[in-house]
Amino acid sequence: MIWDNNDDIRLIECENKARTIQHHLNECREERRPYVFITPTMNIKTLNRLLVPVSMLEEETYKAEICTYLARKTGAHIILLQANDYGSHARQNVNRIVTHIKAVAERTGEKISYEVCIARKDSFGLIREAAERQRDFRHDLLILTASRDYGLDDILFGPPERKAIQHALVPVMLINPREDLFSLCD
Repeated sequence: MIWDNNDDIRLIECENKARTIQHHLNECREERRPYVFITPTMNIKTLNRLLVPVSMLEEETYKAEICTYLARKTGAHIILLQANDYGSHARQNVNRIVTHIKAVAERTGEKISYEVCIARKDSFGLIREAAERQRDFRHDLLILTASRDYGLDDILFGPPERKAIQHALVPVMLINPREDLFSLCD
């Protein structure tokens, strides 16, 4: 299994209940490495397709390191799901990730397969759309950026990543966006 004996990634096996998921999210606020939520009903042995939603937030570009690393390690195809925003920030973030993928591919001589898809929703609905579109993208892993800070709506209704974990049919990897806690895989 891809997650066995891997110090670069923390695996969290938990029930698909809001309270349990939130407990683990709170526990991982200071985590330096990416962490993956997997429920007992999920059976994943290989990664063939990675879904990487990209919103307007600057920290979305941190996903470039992780998705490139996983694609190189497993041969997985990367699907960059660009938020359907009015402004250009999401598109610029996607372009930065694509530039990184191409640079790594050129440097290593490896072929890294990727595509860019435009989401139906904007940056605010992107995480939910990504969690709900398993049949469309047939992905094996959803890669998200964890919330930096919880706002009032996150405290009352739960952060978007918790909702994605609850609704996803595949494991969800979270990356802590704070620079002082981020560690590179590549």
